[in-house]
Amino acid sequence: MATKIPQSIQERWQSLTPSDDFVFSKMMRNEVICKGLIETLLGFDIDRIEYPEEQKSIDIAIDAKSVRLDVYVKDGKETVYNIEMQTSQQSYLPKRSRYYQGMIDLNLIEKGELYDKLNTSYVIFICTFDPFGKGRHVYHFENRCTDDPEMALGDETHKCFFNTRGTDVIDPKLDQVLTFLETALPVNDNNPLIEAMSSELERIKSNNEWEVEFMNLYLRDKEKYQEGVRERDTEIVKRMLDKGADIATINLFTGISQDRIQEIQQMTKNPSPPKA
Repeated sequence: MATKIPQSIQERWQSLTPSDDFVFSKMMRNEVICKGLIETLLGFDIDRIEYPEEQKSIDIAIDAKSVRLDVYVKDGKETVYNIEMQTSQQSYLPKRSRYYQGMIDLNLIEKGELYDKLNTSYVIFICTFDPFGKGRHVYHFENRCTDDPEMALGDETHKCFFNTRGTDVIDPKLDQVLTFLETALPVNDNNPLIEAMSSELERIKSNNEWEVEFMNLYLRDKEKYQEGVRERDTEIVKRMLDKGADIATINLFTGISQDRIQEIQQMTKNPSPPKA
């Protein structure tokens, strides 16, 4: 029996652009598109790409923060590329790129191996906002000497941030691709990569299994968000009750409904017994 998809989620699915993580990761499974995108973003040709894993998870230690890389590929020269879509502005994005870089390096080299075994690597974020506020489409970072900026460190690590809303003049093909990734709107000029991405986007949206997969992920994330809101509200109400605030005051300052405040108040008075 086919899974019935709620209309609101169905509409969301049909309106998705490549900037959505789910769609982007599916689209990048197409080798021609993935290779073409890397070449367009970085401005050089690569002979081929390989997919070590569909979604690369790196978990170095039990108590360490793991990462899941949406698009993780290698080329024929063993250069590693991690590509991520980013639609919400985060002040810690530069440090996130640093963490990704470090985790990739730890994953690339085995204990006891020489450091020259480390691959050249690119950590790439495609942002639907300007991550540094300078109006640029492209921010490409590599380690250089502060006393002599012409001198590169030579560690072969690159962190690249692309801004779909940049205002500077760049190669028209790159500009078109960045715009399409955010909007999925067609362009008048003949651009084979955009034509391929547009066709692939339609194929993805017509895949019923992926639509159901997206629905399940969407509902799971929504439930986690709502659970987080409830936990936050509970903590706020408990603290205000401890300070002697009454229900009306808590409602006025937090916007939490009086029924919910009363429910939390009752939970506080009658806590659940510990599980056996």
